[in-house]
Amino acid sequence: STFQVSLAQKKSTPAKKPSMVQITTDYGTIKIKLYDETPKHRDNFIKLAKEGFYNGTLFHRVIQGFMIQGGDPNSKNAPAGQPLGMGDVGYTVPAEFNPALIHKKGALCAARTENPTKASSGCQFYIVQGKTYTDAELDQMEMRTGIKYTPAQREIYKKSGGTPFLDMNYTVYGEVTEGLDVVDKIAAVQTNRQAGDRPVQDVKMTVKVIE
Repeated sequence: STFQVSLAQKKSTPAKKPSMVQITTDYGTIKIKLYDETPKHRDNFIKLAKEGFYNGTLFHRVIQGFMIQGGDPNSKNAPAGQPLGMGDVGYTVPAEFNPALIHKKGALCAARTENPTKASSGCQFYIVQGKTYTDAELDQMEMRTGIKYTPAQREIYKKSGGTPFLDMNYTVYGEVTEGLDVVDKIAAVQTNRQAGDRPVQDVKMTVKVIE
């Protein structure tokens, strides 16, 4: 059958080593694997990380039970209380939606403006913290969004949690492999609601590619 053919082809291609990046903060280190299924986002993030673009930027928007967001170039040395989140690199990355890549806890995803093609910000990203969901809640979500989750994906949302309401709406392009506890620590910091959920104490990051 054709299924067997494609499997054989898959085996013969040498496995590419995963693209890993490391985000270092005062709260610890987060290691992230970038997905090969989202090559435009993967390559763009690696390019910016190698240029040192993210070094000194902040996690400028933090909402416990939801996500931690960063990558705004305007957040470097931003005065306290200044609302952030409008900074950009002057280009967008075309959306790379994939039903297999969900907004589970630890997912690395692209922020974006409201735009018809749902193109991603060229630099801003968020890491999902989220919360857990019941089968009934996931059933409602499926009815509302038209997405159908696999049993394995349901288990993930029930056990580790995430933000399923964002699926197929924002591009998911990586996942935390080490340091979920660091995501939790950052998500728990005190924030200023008036300054767009910006942490009261700056949470700076350094991002490097792990070769």
